[in-house]
Amino acid sequence: MTDITLVSDKVPAHVEKGSGLGNENITAAHLQTPRVKQLQQMSNELDEQHSEYYADAKVGDFINTVTRENYGPEIYVMNIRFVEEFIAWKKREKGGGLAGTFPSKEAAIESLTAQDLNPADYDITETHSHMLMRKDAKSGNLDLPFLFDCASSKLRVSREWNTQIAGLSGDRFSSLWKMASVKTENKVGQKFYNIQVERVGWATDDDYNSAKTVFESIT
Repeated sequence: MTDITLVSDKVPAHVEKGSGLGNENITAAHLQTPRVKQLQQMSNELDEQHSEYYADAKVGDFINTVTRENYGPEIYVMNIRFVEEFIAWKKREKGGGLAGTFPSKEAAIESLTAQDLNPADYDITETHSHMLMRKDAKSGNLDLPFLFDCASSKLRVSREWNTQIAGLSGDRFSSLWKMASVKTENKVGQKFYNIQVERVGWATDDDYNSAKTVFESIT
């Protein structure tokens, strides 16, 4: 029997010359914006029995929820945009998962109720959502934008980050930052990971222009 070649190992000419045919009706509303999450001890990605288990992941790592890339415990980012919203997450014991984002807690409850869902099964949290672009420390390339949500103990860090950005000249995305995981504990001694943000310096002209293009496409 002759072996059939199913795929090509090299990028074929039809891909290099392609213009996106078949995607004419796809808009931003049809795409899922990736989120990057910081793994905690109870994260699904660390549970060997869970479908989202990630064998190489460790507590404190940053994981892209769409591409499944593990960025490790620190990343370099440009901060493109900030918005405050209320996010409804299904409780872990109820299966977990993102239910939606809303302008207020009342709007979240109203939407869940309208879908015949029990709001008591969801945690509705005040959230600072930062749209970020990751800069690869090795290649120097910028990745596609993603959202990073700051809730609970991360709200303080988010406010401090916003304060630092507001105190600088230029646009919000004029600087490059290092965001790293740091181990801490709450008032009752429970240990967890929070984030620490440090400004690295001004973004290059190319990176600034790329970030500006992304910002203009979403406003």
